[in-house]
Amino acid sequence: MKLTNSAQMREMDSYAIEELKIPGEELMSNAAENLAQTVIEILKPGGNVAIFAGSGNNGGDGIGAAAYLLNKDIPVRLFFIGDEEQMTKDSVAMLQQLNFAAGSLEPFSSSIDVFEYVDSCDVIVDAIFGIGLNSELQGEALSAVKCINNSPARVISADIASGVHADTGAILGDAVWADITVTFSMAKPGHFVEPGCIRCGELRICDIGIPDDVIEGAISPVFAMTHGEVRLPRRRPDAHKGDFGRCLIVSGSVGYTGAPALAARAASKIGAGLVYLGVPETIYGTMAVKLNEEMPFPLPADKDGRLAANAAGELIRRAGECDVLLLGPGLGQSPDITELVLSTLRLTSCPIVLDADGINAISKNLEILEQTAAPVILTPHVGEYLRLGGDLTSGDRLRSAREFAHRHNCTLVLKGHRTITALPDGTAYINTTGGPSMAKGGSGDVLAGMIAALIAQRFTLKDAVTTAVYLHGLAGDMCALELGEYSVTATDIINMLPKAVICNTDV
Repeated sequence: MKLTNSAQMREMDSYAIEELKIPGEELMSNAAENLAQTVIEILKPGGNVAIFAGSGNNGGDGIGAAAYLLNKDIPVRLFFIGDEEQMTKDSVAMLQQLNFAAGSLEPFSSSIDVFEYVDSCDVIVDAIFGIGLNSELQGEALSAVKCINNSPARVISADIASGVHADTGAILGDAVWADITVTFSMAKPGHFVEPGCIRCGELRICDIGIPDDVIEGAISPVFAMTHGEVRLPRRRPDAHKGDFGRCLIVSGSVGYTGAPALAARAASKIGAGLVYLGVPETIYGTMAVKLNEEMPFPLPADKDGRLAANAAGELIRRAGECDVLLLGPGLGQSPDITELVLSTLRLTSCPIVLDADGINAISKNLEILEQTAAPVILTPHVGEYLRLGGDLTSGDRLRSAREFAHRHNCTLVLKGHRTITALPDGTAYINTTGGPSMAKGGSGDVLAGMIAALIAQRFTLKDAVTTAVYLHGLAGDMCALELGEYSVTATDIINMLPKAVICNTDV
């Protein structure tokens, strides 16, 4: 799903009004009707409604919705935050409709009467701020948001929950917790990026009259990976294992035998034709017992059971015979590991997925990313990303990830709730699957193995990474439904992958 930022949305609105001569009042009336219809859908018989409206166009949507509901004989009180003299022209037109419907603006105040009414409501509409908010809430607006959040009513936000930055998902001091967000024409990054995404509730995208060709012509580098957008091709009947790639995984150390096993099994389960697993010789026997389908082999180890630097030669030779290399899970940290990882990056030509301790090994040597001819995919969680020099102080994960990938000419998979995949060309994909059930050791090893396996199967780099991230999260969600959020393990995710794949394979 293509996403648009607030500036682009304003440009589309202006183009529709100024160039296509669609009256702004008409667009606002359509937005208001969508809001009101959503209220009617969830309102209990005999229920009442509170609408909180600001002085901008978002408030105009709320005022128009109040007029629509009053004309349907639905009890509504409309609480106004702001200066009535600063209302936009189209909002003033909505106010006239409200007056015709025998409604009025009530200045919001933190009075007992207001709080008692809000607490008695079945539905609240939040139309205080829209996508233009870029400073922290304060004063009456902040009090209104707290009033909404303290009510037991179901909450519908107009365009985006007030207090959420539309472009970044940042929470600007506080924000409304919406049950439903009715957004207009196109979704925005703030609907999908954490932490704003969890304030969004169910997202509904409504047509307000901007022509389809204007929306389709919007140029955006940011996308959300949503249901129905991931499709795996059916395999040819005459295919053989060589058609589905050779995946080399180098992983593990004494005390960390789970990581290589999980990564290798995940690679097999998602369809890699041949999976080779290089491990320190000290754990080779363990891996040979653990794995049946995958092919472990020993590499030189140091006295502590980690890979030795002189393992690089054999590693690089084998990588030359494979379609992808996954390097890092469970390797541990040592000067030898750092030397091995840096040598491999310099001398390997196939795509390299760098995970966990592979990432740690380059954290003080980021210039290596400019010295390799191979495409590099980094899969850090937030802690690893910060060690790489990633900057999240602005609260804009999306921008940070995009800038990092572009600056270092790599593909970045910034893991977490709503994992972000950023490509070197500036495009980014926000994942929408996965949840707290996956907050377990080993989940990242599974994802790394899946990414490597899809690259080995000759998916494009973008499709391999985004598909793996989506299916990984979907399998976790399916496990949570079957096993409960507390009980899902990394092995459960691997075992659920076939069902996730079946749901997303062409028929």
